[in-house]
Amino acid sequence: MLFLPPRRQLFILLFASLTVFLCISFLATDVGSTALTTVKTKVSETASHVINNTNPPKGTTVDVNAKKYKPTPTYTPPPVQDPFPLLATSTPPPIPKWNAPRENLHKDYGLEYAPPLLIGFTRTYPVLLQAVVSYITSGWPPSQIYVVENTGVQQANTRRQLSLQNPFFLDHAALGKLGVNIVQTPALLNFAQLQNLYLSMSYARNWTYYFWSHMDVLALPYEDGLEGVTPRYDEPGYRSLYEAACRAANETLAADPRWGIRLFAYDHLALVNRAAYEDVGGWDTLIPYYMTDCDMHSRLEMAGWTLREARAGVVTDVNTVLKDLRALYRDPAVVPEFLDPNPPPPPPPPSEEEKKDDKPDGAGAGGVKDKREGEGEDANMVYYHKLRDVANSMFHYKHGERGRNTWQLGQQGGEGEPFYYPAAGIAQGMDMLTETGRQVFRKKWGWAGCDILGEQAQRKLGDEWRVEEKR
Repeated sequence: MLFLPPRRQLFILLFASLTVFLCISFLATDVGSTALTTVKTKVSETASHVINNTNPPKGTTVDVNAKKYKPTPTYTPPPVQDPFPLLATSTPPPIPKWNAPRENLHKDYGLEYAPPLLIGFTRTYPVLLQAVVSYITSGWPPSQIYVVENTGVQQANTRRQLSLQNPFFLDHAALGKLGVNIVQTPALLNFAQLQNLYLSMSYARNWTYYFWSHMDVLALPYEDGLEGVTPRYDEPGYRSLYEAACRAANETLAADPRWGIRLFAYDHLALVNRAAYEDVGGWDTLIPYYMTDCDMHSRLEMAGWTLREARAGVVTDVNTVLKDLRALYRDPAVVPEFLDPNPPPPPPPPSEEEKKDDKPDGAGAGGVKDKREGEGEDANMVYYHKLRDVANSMFHYKHGERGRNTWQLGQQGGEGEPFYYPAAGIAQGMDMLTETGRQVFRKKWGWAGCDILGEQAQRKLGDEWRVEEKR
């Protein structure tokens, strides 16, 4: 403007002032207010549709950068139930007398100390409680059972700040009544890290060997007898699951100086040699979940440590829970049945034709047909066989079409409680870590499968991170 004639400059200034005046006047009128209100309404409506995941009206401009929530699940599983409410008001009943451990039983088998049993817990308390009670009623001394609370919620469970519907809930009071030990991790560990924690515990407690078990199992002794392991429960020489485990430990220590692991139903229950774990450097924590056992077991065998199977009892892989854990104490008033802590959505109502074709099979929901009653067996054996049959049904239920780990999503509550984390987030996050671990295993060994000791792979110690992957 400095180079324009004075008249031209004055004209431009007057025009600009008039424009500003007209804009202010328009906004002050009803028409202007209506226009602004309309714009605000359209923006608000658009945001509402984005938040509620619905389609906005035609002609509405949608902000592609606006926050969009995932659809709300159409089905939420029912609240999980405490399978052992008796512990809230009473001490546990006595275990079956034929499984009660003798004092210093381990010394009868030449063991320097009573073998400890470590059971890790992260989520789904009813499943953990079932495992603990099943081992106790199978003869394992509660004082030698260590529940390792691997939740990451610090002191929240100790202070009873979490509810039963919280995935990380653990009832310290109930476990205390059962007489077991509780060890807390300082943070949420992955599976490989948890295994290395067990190794660390063995140093602190001077354990040169120890047992560990998954929490999603149901343990029973061979009360009907098994050749080479134990006679029947009512015959001389009967061994409970715990006594059979002590015997297996004795035989292993005496016969095999290079033993690494003894596997009872794969690693659902396992006996560990601390020296073997030390020799291969422990578990690879960069492979956090699946495939980490393939890595560890393969390295043990590469280093000349043996992995062999052994038997002590029936240890069943399950994802469901007995309705009432008093069944494991052989309470005749309790019928052995199981519940799914995360049942599938209910099916649609049957059509009239389906109703006509639907015939009862004689087995209750979660129960089994009483195949052996009336066969001349005593009441204890009849009840034991019912438990065995239910455990078998639980196994097949877990390995059905829905997948093995649905039980981990049964508890959907806990919002607002200390250290809250959504159940869906826990599951998705662990799934992502699991998949990453598979890729780490593949890169580490240049091989995708667990058969890295096979004729095709032929991997050996020292091949880690050095072998090119075959495409």
